[in-house]
Amino acid sequence: ISLVPKDWDGDHEVAWGWLWENVERMLKNLMGKPQVQEKALERLILSLTEDAVNFLRREVFKRFFSLAPAGQDYFKQSTTRLYWIADKIIEMTIEMYRAPKRMVEDISALGLRYVGYAIPTEFFAPFVSGAVQVVRTMTTDESAEDAFRWSLTLISKILVRTILEGSTIVMQAINTNQEKALNKAISVSPRGKRAVELLNIAVGTQSISPLYWAIESGSLNCAKAMIIDLLTIRSDRENYYYGCDELFTRHPEVIQRLCADAPPLLPALLDGLI
Repeated sequence: ISLVPKDWDGDHEVAWGWLWENVERMLKNLMGKPQVQEKALERLILSLTEDAVNFLRREVFKRFFSLAPAGQDYFKQSTTRLYWIADKIIEMTIEMYRAPKRMVEDISALGLRYVGYAIPTEFFAPFVSGAVQVVRTMTTDESAEDAFRWSLTLISKILVRTILEGSTIVMQAINTNQEKALNKAISVSPRGKRAVELLNIAVGTQSISPLYWAIESGSLNCAKAMIIDLLTIRSDRENYYYGCDELFTRHPEVIQRLCADAPPLLPALLDGLI
């Protein structure tokens, strides 16, 4: 605020005060609740019988597919895999209370993986709603239901934020595996930032490499275009730009990685280093 004294007026002061008064009010309303909710949710989870757990596993996805039928196109795994996902969701809801800092980092890392899979964020809200509806049928403890809803909603919001921040046009182009789409996506980046766009997407403390994601997902056409772009010499009136240093700083083992996972990309890399 002290940096903008000329622009700051009474309206700004009122808005600033209103913002922090509401933040204070919301924090005061939540003080002490997480501990109570954690115990309530823990009691619910520990009370579940094997039959109840299997019911929860089945019904979570049944309700989700009912609320968002298009979601079935993104859950084509076996029943065993879907049950495992449901188990992880329950585990994450209680771990969010026990170790929130670690969970935020883990969820952010998971969200960056979802960026590569191009999962629409519109599916998260109906998934949360469906899961909460199922839990509501399994308990009369409103505290446990509220605890589950609060935790799962928070997890969903973190995932959505991570996906939205990480869904760069480069990552979207990689999902098409079309060299033309990749070149068009990176063409809008300034010369000095092209390497960063191709090598690093960071959200919070987590990051993902678009180049390595292209290799892992089999989008070798895009991966080749990325390597060629990185190792193309460009210049303006003040500097030359060549992404070799950035490439080997981010991925010092890139040659070994290409030898193991993508040998067809080695000629493009070696040609660019000449």
